[in-house]
Amino acid sequence: VDMASESVGGEILFATDDFFAPAENLIKSKSPSFREDEYTEFGKWMDGWETRRKRIPGHDWCIIKLGIQGIIRGFDVDISYFMGDYAPRISIQAANLEGDKAPEMPQRGVRTGAAATPAEFEAVAKLGSNDWNYLVPMTELKPGKPASSHNYFLVDSQQRWTHVRLNIFPDGGIARLRVYGCGQKDWTATDPKEPFDLVAIAHGGACVGFSNAHFGHPNNMIGVGKARSMADGWETARRPDRPPVLENDENGSLLVPGCEWAVFRLAHPGVITQIEIDTTYFKGNSPDSCKLDGCILTTQEEEDMIKQKWELPGHKWKPLLPVTKLSADKSHLFDSLTLELQDVITHVRFTIAPDGGVSRLRLNGFPSSLCLLRPREKPMMRFSVKAGFRANL
Repeated sequence: VDMASESVGGEILFATDDFFAPAENLIKSKSPSFREDEYTEFGKWMDGWETRRKRIPGHDWCIIKLGIQGIIRGFDVDISYFMGDYAPRISIQAANLEGDKAPEMPQRGVRTGAAATPAEFEAVAKLGSNDWNYLVPMTELKPGKPASSHNYFLVDSQQRWTHVRLNIFPDGGIARLRVYGCGQKDWTATDPKEPFDLVAIAHGGACVGFSNAHFGHPNNMIGVGKARSMADGWETARRPDRPPVLENDENGSLLVPGCEWAVFRLAHPGVITQIEIDTTYFKGNSPDSCKLDGCILTTQEEEDMIKQKWELPGHKWKPLLPVTKLSADKSHLFDSLTLELQDVITHVRFTIAPDGGVSRLRLNGFPSSLCLLRPREKPMMRFSVKAGFRANL
């Protein structure tokens, strides 16, 4: 997931200069665009961050507060459409600023045509960003095609990060900065009596497989906050195997041969006690019905299932929610009523029939002390489960 995107709460805290185009464009969700004949009072309109041609000592840089705080896996420095104005070199630093370590910054407001004020430089100095860790050393950018010019950088770090600093040398333009990674929550600091959304992308949940994502990725369903539109959910293509004439079964569900599914790894193994399925904005294209199943998988088993397209033996899945009718443009809340919901699980499979879209999936519950099997870590052989929880291992 793009941890810096405005769609998950990413925010520009500071930029040395925003003369031609503000740094806020760096974290837009949409891909950059180009308007050949459009100009502003300051110069050519550009869909990115572009500073003036520097005529004083130094270089330009900006600070981004991540919307999702966690482990960074890599960066995409996109210089699309900046063929004559892109920044020739960049470096990227990062920091983990918790609580009082992150002082308040002045509101930026409209920035086009402006440079940072002395007061803003004084405020940002409190962050000590000159000394932040380097995740990408100074590196030359390589231009590609005008409409698609990406520079990718892998990051080998298991630390939790909350802020990044993008340095450009000495000046110029960057269309987008994508900060790819996964959320990481400090579970030791959570109240054991308060339920948490165990699948939330901000806490570390992730989609690890799906059947179809024609109009929207399943990761959208576990995104931050409420959906902003139909584009902010999971939506599949219409299944071509739909019967010519639709009929219902005795329970009122459509009789259809196929379905669509998405598998999620929970942010932490736990017991799900409440399920929220929200079809807001999907007024003419919501699913007819859905179901939810859960299981326990080790890291190796997950990797095997990804290779096998999630053809997991049926007995591995435990029903968490039976086949249930859904309504369009509505939030549905289901409490745990079955014994199966007392099982500790690590993964869930969300199935919709026959197809359609869902804006949000929330799985509220309690993290267990079952060891968290993170990617790239060897699975442990012993499992410890809180008293009162039952895990079929």
